[in-house]
Amino acid sequence: MPRTSAKERIRQFLRERVGQVVTSHDLQAAAGQGVTEWARRVRELRTVEGWLIRSHLDDGSLRPGEYRLESLPEQSYVFDPPISRRLRAQILERNGYTCQMCGVGAGDIDALNPTRKIRLHVGHIQDRSHGGRDTPSNLRALCNNCNEGAKNIVQEPPSWSWLLGQVRRAREDDQRRVLEWLRRKFEV
Repeated sequence: MPRTSAKERIRQFLRERVGQVVTSHDLQAAAGQGVTEWARRVRELRTVEGWLIRSHLDDGSLRPGEYRLESLPEQSYVFDPPISRRLRAQILERNGYTCQMCGVGAGDIDALNPTRKIRLHVGHIQDRSHGGRDTPSNLRALCNNCNEGAKNIVQEPPSWSWLLGQVRRAREDDQRRVLEWLRRKFEV
């Protein structure tokens, strides 16, 4: 009888507990005795296969060491290996450690959950499931909130005229804040 992998045992354990909070000890036990890389298997389910597994970093109601599978994936995608650390660092540096959708910076307080700080991810402009590749021109820095909302959505960046119209309509103090942000971003 073939043995199942630690990842498959964790996958089955989570399938049976959709929406329930499980602990790192539960996941470690599900992986099997002597398995030390259980956290890596959970991360692979999230990043490589697209499972929506929340932790305290994503959901302020969870404590460190707690996880919750939000729902079973409609289709489990197995993508190419995750973006390399080097490419990730290159994209974050290029984007000034700032979310390219909403403008928050790494370490800022999360407006949606003031108990946590913003974490940046490297996301695809055209998602892998729609044929997007891991190239610098298809990657951008996204905060945890925008990255979650942008999954599998291809969104065009705002046009110059639309963006200028938004700034012109803003109050003067907000326009000055935009100016200061642009100066910092481009070191002018």
